[in-house]
Amino acid sequence: MNVGTNKAMTIADSKQHGQANKAKLAHGAAMNTIAPAHWRSQVHMKQHADKMDWLLDSSAYLARLEQGEHPDQIVLTNGLISRTWRLTPNAATVAFDNLMTGETIIRGVKPEAVLRLDGEVVPVGGLTGQPDYAYLREEWVDGMKADPAAFSFTGYTVGATQERFPWKRTVHSGSAAWPPPGVSLALRFASDDPRFEGVLVSVHYELYDGIPLIAKWLEIRNESGEAFTLDTFASELLAVVEWDSPVETPDRWDYPNLHVESDYSFQGMAQRKANRTTRWEMDPDYITQINYDLRTPALLVSAPPVGPDARILPGESFETFRTFILVHDSTDRERKGLAQRRMYRTLAPWTQENPVFMHVQSMDPEVIRAAIDQCAEAGFELVILSFGSGLDMENDDPAYLAGLKDLADYAHAKGVGLGGYSLLASRSIGPEHDVVNPDGAYYVHSPCLGSEWGEEYFRKLRNFFEQTGFDALEHDGSYPGDLCESFSHPGHRGRDDSQWTQWSHISAFYKWCRDKGIYLNVPDWYFLNGSNKAGMGYREVNWALPRERQVMLARQNIYDGTWEKTPSMGWMFVPLTSYQGGGPDSTLEPLAEHLDTYDAHLMTNFTAGVQAIYRGFRLYDTERTKETVSFWTTFYRRYRAILESDIIHVRRPSGRDWDCMLHVNPLLRHRGLAVVYNPLDREIACEVELPLYYTGLSDAARIREGEGEYREYRLDREYRVKLDVRIPGGSCSWFVIEAPEAAAGS
Repeated sequence: MNVGTNKAMTIADSKQHGQANKAKLAHGAAMNTIAPAHWRSQVHMKQHADKMDWLLDSSAYLARLEQGEHPDQIVLTNGLISRTWRLTPNAATVAFDNLMTGETIIRGVKPEAVLRLDGEVVPVGGLTGQPDYAYLREEWVDGMKADPAAFSFTGYTVGATQERFPWKRTVHSGSAAWPPPGVSLALRFASDDPRFEGVLVSVHYELYDGIPLIAKWLEIRNESGEAFTLDTFASELLAVVEWDSPVETPDRWDYPNLHVESDYSFQGMAQRKANRTTRWEMDPDYITQINYDLRTPALLVSAPPVGPDARILPGESFETFRTFILVHDSTDRERKGLAQRRMYRTLAPWTQENPVFMHVQSMDPEVIRAAIDQCAEAGFELVILSFGSGLDMENDDPAYLAGLKDLADYAHAKGVGLGGYSLLASRSIGPEHDVVNPDGAYYVHSPCLGSEWGEEYFRKLRNFFEQTGFDALEHDGSYPGDLCESFSHPGHRGRDDSQWTQWSHISAFYKWCRDKGIYLNVPDWYFLNGSNKAGMGYREVNWALPRERQVMLARQNIYDGTWEKTPSMGWMFVPLTSYQGGGPDSTLEPLAEHLDTYDAHLMTNFTAGVQAIYRGFRLYDTERTKETVSFWTTFYRRYRAILESDIIHVRRPSGRDWDCMLHVNPLLRHRGLAVVYNPLDREIACEVELPLYYTGLSDAARIREGEGEYREYRLDREYRVKLDVRIPGGSCSWFVIEAPEAAAGS
């Protein structure tokens, strides 16, 4: 690659910046441009340095860029975590600290990134010469050198965070900030190697206000006169302090207390399954570790599993996925879950949209209109034309689309949204369009999104929503990460770029939906790319079990599913009609004849703040059934804010005794809402201990049962209260929790 004078100017700028770096930092100035509003003073933090728990009140923890103690250092910090870079003789992360616990996160210096360009592996930034990778001393950094093969630091910019993509808010969106407020930092690099002239690399960081969370990604720009290929990359390499240090190599390692994920995720309703980029590897530099085999997984690497094998043309740029590192301050499961859920509320606030919806199994316009009428009457907010209804979103016929637009207009006039179902993967289109993979597709058969069919499919879906005005997409069988070895598909060149390009296709479509305000039910982990909801805990054949067993399993699914998901992020299921081959003992129709079980389903879902797929033809068949449905939607609307807040897991459903979940939010008037369930057919009298720490209350609480009178309770020093509870058989009791100074009767 050769860019002539353009490259010479870049190198000259790099050298000039290197010479001037120390002087400029000494005067507190950025090396290129720096927005003064984001170079925040430490005074603010010192004034609020009372160690307020960030999960209760995060307002004091504002992200900012500071000059480090060394004149050649800069620091990103928000009072919860900090990351420090030495800028000469090359830019490198030399400290990453957990300010909540005082712990050091890293034990050594690594490159800021590693690229493989046209077959050549090259580091970006970093320093060499660390004598021992068990720990890192400041005086060692002073003596470390730049790797002559590495891309060299040329400057940086700092500013505000930027939205990853547009988000059109709807009536269900709430007021969450977008983009999440904080500070962005971009470190710029270029190479002295003539082979990489004109290849410019920006290493981007974002640190967010009020949460111990940092993001990182790369941008590779081609300012040369020739195309080159980015074979693969590692956008994050951290020599992390080991969490587990055995002499012998164990069968299973415990990893450091960090949550790491990227938006390059697919094929899983749980983050751990969908995580494709986070790897804990052995560090070849760490030769003084205790493990005799030198196999301690203490090197955090964020890299794609395959590819991207991206061809970058002159004048074009390539942007990698984003890696997010959440630093925990505890090993407590609940607290770690609360931190992870706060991360999703911060990075993907659309996941908090939580419309009440049903699935209709018919394309008969009269059946659909009747279901819309019932939803409007009973307090449901969205109708989705379900799988098995016969809806065809790939039908481009104008008359067909016009008929659906009439139905959408009818629903909107009733204050109800209308959506539909489309199957993407897990089906065969034909040999010329399916993925070509000797190992087989994940779903046995699946189309390649880079085939002609795949490109046409997304065009048709965009056209469908533009022509009909539909509000939601139930997108089944989303792209699961299949590789495709076809050389004839127009959307990719071969195997090594097929995963990246297919993920790019589906992600671009979901981002388009987010920009249009289209609600996305996707049974896969695409939350960070715009989807709203996935399964809370979903095994299809369980909904063909006897009715009473379904209710208990549903409550267990919610309890287990909300460790990492907020209530709005997962859907449940209620089979109003036969599902997965279930017989009469598994379905709720006729609804009036199984009203006790229907009521139990409604109670379980609405008291948890979780929406379910109520799948059938109608919501009610008698006035009494309608009253039951309306009771729970009215309850939900009254307490919606606290019900959609985080869940504290008090006691898991066992089917043998009471179980309990507690909703908490220190920012609301209703600080908490506890629900105690009785799965038995007789009354239970018990003492329930509620942990109220995450309500933000410290000394006392006003608590009322149901819509009764408030009583004041003193909290013990573990922030707990004890309640004497009587729960009718097959029912629940709920308790509303407020601060002592709240107005009575609210």
